[in-house]
Amino acid sequence: MQLSTKGRYAVMAMTELAGCDADRAVTLAAIAERQQISRPYLEQLFARLRRQGLVRSVRGPGGGYRLARPAADLSVAEVVTAVDEPLRATRCQGEGPGCLRGGARCRTHDLWEETGRQIHDYLASVSLADVLAGRLRPGQGAVQ
Repeated sequence: MQLSTKGRYAVMAMTELAGCDADRAVTLAAIAERQQISRPYLEQLFARLRRQGLVRSVRGPGGGYRLARPAADLSVAEVVTAVDEPLRATRCQGEGPGCLRGGARCRTHDLWEETGRQIHDYLASVSLADVLAGRLRPGQGAVQ
């Protein structure tokens, strides 16, 4: 399973925002330059992040974006799901019972469903502050 560009870029941008002074708004142009992400793409992502209440926009001189909550209170899973990125590993679409014709489940359905749940749980345990502080190590997860 691979996270799409939308989810990865949203996490990169939000981590960049988390690393800036909380009292100052940061422009999308600055985030785009530092993270090498197109500004129009960031505009789309930040519109979704704002609608989900993860960022606040500031208008006027010195305007831009700020985190809506402290970085320690924002999980990576929240960011990914805010930009409509599903965190599932099954190929099933929607609420149907399975991915095969007639709605049947394939034999590996439960395996992939549990894998998706584990990924979501892990990303929910990691805050933007954890990512920013480098408190992640391969195989160790976030420091609680």
